[in-house]
Amino acid sequence: MNDPLSSVDYTYAYGDTAQARNKVLRNTYWLLSLSLVPTVLGAWAGVELGLGQIFSGWLGLVLFLAVAFGFIYAIERTKNSAAGVPILLGFTFFMGLMLSRLIESTLGFKNGPDLIMTAFGGTAGVFLVMASLASVIKRDLSGMGKWLFVGTVVLVLGGIINVFVGSSAGMMAISVAAIGIFSAYMLYDIKRIIDGGETNYISATLALYLDIVNVFQSLLALLGIFGGERE
Repeated sequence: MNDPLSSVDYTYAYGDTAQARNKVLRNTYWLLSLSLVPTVLGAWAGVELGLGQIFSGWLGLVLFLAVAFGFIYAIERTKNSAAGVPILLGFTFFMGLMLSRLIESTLGFKNGPDLIMTAFGGTAGVFLVMASLASVIKRDLSGMGKWLFVGTVVLVLGGIINVFVGSSAGMMAISVAAIGIFSAYMLYDIKRIIDGGETNYISATLALYLDIVNVFQSLLALLGIFGGERE
């Protein structure tokens, strides 16, 4: 069987051709699908062992940011080598552990499993819409990048402040903003691949994976606030 990840060419630098861009896009989608497996395993392990609690409070936030940025740095350093894929998959397992706290909290609702599946389905729907839009939009979207980055910085600062404030209204506002920003990031990141602006499928997968995780957890948080049914 021809494994799309078996090639040693992690960056396709043999010309800005439609064939090269399509190959990067196919491998990105393949690796993105694979990355969901360790994410689910990490979430399951986190719920079963109660590991999600280590990310609670400001100390948990500092720990998460330190480990996450460490992984991201390692992925970018190894994206042109065979080590890039397993490090990326290790990162997705860690992200599953991080999500386990929210998932465990959601499972405390009577309709918790339904909320999780709704959030998953909603995230998949957003991704399909953004991927479809990226394939038909002809204009250059590279200018979106700086505005999305500014929005992300503001969002992160708001999230850090809300960790100390603990405001439900702030949580809702941040979740709504995150869904909008990272949905737009999906469009931007996929369009970059299609246009040849991203030629490394490991970097492309990392970007899209972070978009998807942020949309999923924000959507799940909103569903829990508005649709959670207590026992």
